[in-house]
Amino acid sequence: MIERTESTGRRERKKAATRQKIADTALRLFLERGYDAVGIRDVAAEADVAVTTVFAHFASKEALVFEQDQDFEQRLVRAVTDRAPHEPLVPALHREIRALVHHCTADGAAPLWHLIDTSPALRQYEETMRLRHAESLATAIAANIAADLTVTADAGPTHSTTACRTIARFSIDAFTLAREAADPDAALEEIFRMIDAAWNTAGAGGHPATPAGR
Repeated sequence: MIERTESTGRRERKKAATRQKIADTALRLFLERGYDAVGIRDVAAEADVAVTTVFAHFASKEALVFEQDQDFEQRLVRAVTDRAPHEPLVPALHREIRALVHHCTADGAAPLWHLIDTSPALRQYEETMRLRHAESLATAIAANIAADLTVTADAGPTHSTTACRTIARFSIDAFTLAREAADPDAALEEIFRMIDAAWNTAGAGGHPATPAGR
């Protein structure tokens, strides 16, 4: 059993290393030659792998640029599902979006975003990816709320499917708005204050919460 586990671990590490090598090679070629001037065969040849190996790891040429797509989606979902007991939803989302923005605006990221912004195909892929992330996040939010109510038997605030989808979409859009802002952290603070107000209003049945003692 131990030997089999170690063997599986080695295979997974090798697959991950190959995937990363392909993605790094593709990005380097795209930045050097331009996205439209590089084909999948060019990437495969430069990475010293078969074309079929490239497609075994990436479903399309566009996916080569967004190689952390699935990881980001999982991080967003885990921000909801793995947050501490009784931690409010919106601050947990704010924290994860801020971490993703910091990751994507680190030194050296500007050429990648210029590549994306100047390619219609990559912009379309990014838009589709954001919509998919928002749907996954909305599903996680709705399921987590239902689970919390089941476990605690506390009616508490309720949120419709539309509210869950809306808050998820706002959170995903916050990433883009903050990434493009001169001060990403300040932008996120402002955006998530509005998101928090909208979420609390939705949970109050569409009416602003009444201050205590009123």
